[in-house]
Amino acid sequence: MNRKTTKVLVVDDEAAILDMIRFALEQVEMEVHTAVSAYEALVDINDDRPDIILMDWMMPGVSGIELTRRLRKDSNTRDIPIIMLTARVTEDDKVSGLEAGADDYLVKPFSPRELIARINAVMRRSDPGDDSGQITVGRLQMDMISRRVLSDGQEIHLGPTDYRLLEFFMANTGRVFSRTQLLDRVWGANVYLEERTVDVHIRRLRKALENANASSYLQTARGHGYRFIADD
Repeated sequence: MNRKTTKVLVVDDEAAILDMIRFALEQVEMEVHTAVSAYEALVDINDDRPDIILMDWMMPGVSGIELTRRLRKDSNTRDIPIIMLTARVTEDDKVSGLEAGADDYLVKPFSPRELIARINAVMRRSDPGDDSGQITVGRLQMDMISRRVLSDGQEIHLGPTDYRLLEFFMANTGRVFSRTQLLDRVWGANVYLEERTVDVHIRRLRKALENANASSYLQTARGHGYRFIADD
């Protein structure tokens, strides 16, 4: 069986960065599209939807972080994985990128090897794989084939990483998991992220569950981590 080629859209206004990324990704047989502005990116996404987007934070006009917010608000693009590329190195900057809707971030300068590893990790989290069936917890129903989450027939829209986090919690209700355990189980043991990344996604997931009156299912076990349990 032929493996599906990963289609990557790189949004960056620096020609040297675009050339480096294109060369590195084409060496591992990924299909690379490029855009130097938010406008070009939106046209490309509309014409040929990518599997993943590499998004530069600082661009003229509409910034990468603002474009990320727009994509997350659009039902046609909210589930496309996004990795933020940024020269900003403070923890608050990284958290801002995640809160805007990015699934991961990579600080410039980065190596092609690390970039490819991050892309593969995010794609694995976004891939439904061979999962089948449904999970029901309280008023939430998750269909792992269509990758939809419903509450009383209404769909709850989640980004790929938040979906994977909810999927993990719903499959392991009642158990307390530390931030380190969640990073290993949801993001992958070979992906090195700060524990605060988990807190950002927990807040995003709780906000998404508010309209379903299910945000209370995601509980904080102070000093230990987080658990997921229906409290109806």
